[in-house]
Amino acid sequence: MLEDSEQLLPSRTPDAVAARLERLILDGVFRPGQLLPSERRLCERLGVSRTSLREGLRVLRSKGVIVTRQGRGSAVAALVPDHNDSPLMHLFRDHPRTLFDLLEVRALLEGESARLAAERATPADRVLIQRRYEAMAEYVEVRENIDVERLAHLDHAFHLAICHASHNPVLVHTLQSLTDLLLSSVFASVKNLYHREVPRQMINRQHARLYRAVMEGKPKAARRAALDHLSGIEAQLREIEAENERLQRSAMRLERWE
Repeated sequence: MLEDSEQLLPSRTPDAVAARLERLILDGVFRPGQLLPSERRLCERLGVSRTSLREGLRVLRSKGVIVTRQGRGSAVAALVPDHNDSPLMHLFRDHPRTLFDLLEVRALLEGESARLAAERATPADRVLIQRRYEAMAEYVEVRENIDVERLAHLDHAFHLAICHASHNPVLVHTLQSLTDLLLSSVFASVKNLYHREVPRQMINRQHARLYRAVMEGKPKAARRAALDHLSGIEAQLREIEAENERLQRSAMRLERWE
């Protein structure tokens, strides 16, 4: 039978160290652009020697997973190419109809992430979700004049915390790669709906319902809450769009008779 030290040996090779760090990056523990902890802290956390750690970091640098800058240390590289300034992204942002397409995509991704979060969230995940929810809820409770951009970021952070609790790296990185578009979707929702009493109360209730379902570990209820939240926003935005079209038609008829 192998001694304990011999059994642990494979996990201390450079490739094994690199694989463990990759897992932490995939799980969102270390995020794109974030500096890695010091070598001393990483050695303690992984239970490896400084030599093994440095070799493991070298493996990650060769793959382009991390970048090292003199005097600053190593940071997680941008894992998803930045296409936010591409012509396609400009088309998405500049045409209102894509807002409803975005809401469909959000329903597909966030409905599932809410279900998985309710099943898989750890105590640490729930602490983060609670912090994000309370920051959003407290902001709207104490502010009379809402900063739309600020609230949009708080709203997005709440939904992203739920996504991280899904513990599905592909789902997390897919949502993160769409951050700018998703923020534009949240921004449009807040800007057009939050100053209206009925939609504002609806959004607050739906956020609270989603929060409770995830925190209480109710997967079906969490998925339903996420879907109801997004379908409710879509219905309200479509009603505003129809109302604006009615006003335009009325104004055009009035102009014809002047």
